[in-house]
Amino acid sequence: MIDHRLTDTIAAQATPPGEGGVAIVRISGPECRGLMARVFAAQNGQRLAPRRLTFGHILDGDAVVDEAMAVLMPAPHSYTREDVAEIQCHGSQALVGRVLSLLLRAGARMAAPGEFTYRAFINGRVDLTQAEAVMRMIRAGSERAMRSARRQMEGGVSAFVREAREAIIEVLASLSAAVDFPDEVEETLVSAQVSERCADIAARLRDACDPRAGRIEDEGLRVVLAGRPNAGKSTLLNALVGGERAIVTDVPGTTRDTLSESIAIDGVRIVLTDTAGLRETDDPVERIGVARARQAMERADVLALVLDASEPISREDAGVLGGLTPQIIVLTKGDRPAAVGEGELAHRFPGVPSVAVCAQTGEGMDALRRALTAFVPAEDGESCALTQARHVEAAMRSCAALDDAVRAMDEGYPLDMAAIDLSAALDALGEITGETMRETVIDEVFSRFCVGK
Repeated sequence: MIDHRLTDTIAAQATPPGEGGVAIVRISGPECRGLMARVFAAQNGQRLAPRRLTFGHILDGDAVVDEAMAVLMPAPHSYTREDVAEIQCHGSQALVGRVLSLLLRAGARMAAPGEFTYRAFINGRVDLTQAEAVMRMIRAGSERAMRSARRQMEGGVSAFVREAREAIIEVLASLSAAVDFPDEVEETLVSAQVSERCADIAARLRDACDPRAGRIEDEGLRVVLAGRPNAGKSTLLNALVGGERAIVTDVPGTTRDTLSESIAIDGVRIVLTDTAGLRETDDPVERIGVARARQAMERADVLALVLDASEPISREDAGVLGGLTPQIIVLTKGDRPAAVGEGELAHRFPGVPSVAVCAQTGEGMDALRRALTAFVPAEDGESCALTQARHVEAAMRSCAALDDAVRAMDEGYPLDMAAIDLSAALDALGEITGETMRETVIDEVFSRFCVGK
């Protein structure tokens, strides 16, 4: 939990723990300059100039601990809008521990996870969505995730939420005018206008919510390769990964469990899952593998039915999905004479796109990669402005309150009843950016941060 004592000066390692060439120790707070004067001495007695990297030594009294570089970033032009300093020392964890020990002995306190960014939030440098984006950027596993985090850091989510809040405030203002001056305003007309505007705002919010896009950005597109034994699933996985990740043999049922690997296609993270061949079996181990395959299929973003194109489609092929509908069909073994025609595919799987490949030669693999990335939601536009689970949940509560306001107006309730619902909608949106703060929400957001950020 974040320590809310903002008068403390805090310190922590800002680089990942472990051996490295350089480690960075970050300090923030009102005593930052005094602490630096006690543990760092610039070479030749130089003054530690603001925003200038300076060479010197870390000192324990008169004893030299290490050569280091240090920089001072005075408030308010710093990450936290407090005085901030960073010490760059050699990347030994023993040395980092010694530096932190010196700082703590001099009066600093160890920072809690996310406390530097928490202070940036409290001091108004970033709002809550931008603070969350910092951690998203740190954990980004693909270029797509990096771009999404950057847009959020630059205020894309904040701007959308701010516009929606301003629209609700305008409706509240018109309601207040109607309530305060009933002789000058036609209540029936105002009720109709409020109802229409609330419905429009709620529709816009719902259109902007896409939690699937956010999960795909942060975790990757889950693609599950399913099919009967020896359809070519493991060979296909190896070809997409570019290595011998899955065991491939001519023996049916070689794959007994799910096997997942991540790849990047055009900046998008794709999580491929190879599964056990789907068939009825008396082998207890294989039965467990089949059960796990079906669980993976139910969680997939893209269920890819893998068919051996050199053999006619059998009853077993058609029934392996157990009622699930594939999003794409992959025809493998394209180096052999084809026994599956496009007409038969269209008849058995109407509307499902198909791609023919030969994993051995690479034929069709680029087309398959393009087909997979087509399932990723588009990045541009307002259609997916709200993608994070917390943001979507708050937006849906705002929509519910707006719906209540519409019902109140449509059913002839007094105007001030709708004002209560509109205030609730406003507060729910404010939770996204932190304008209406609940301490439990704030702590939950920053609890996911790493120490030193």
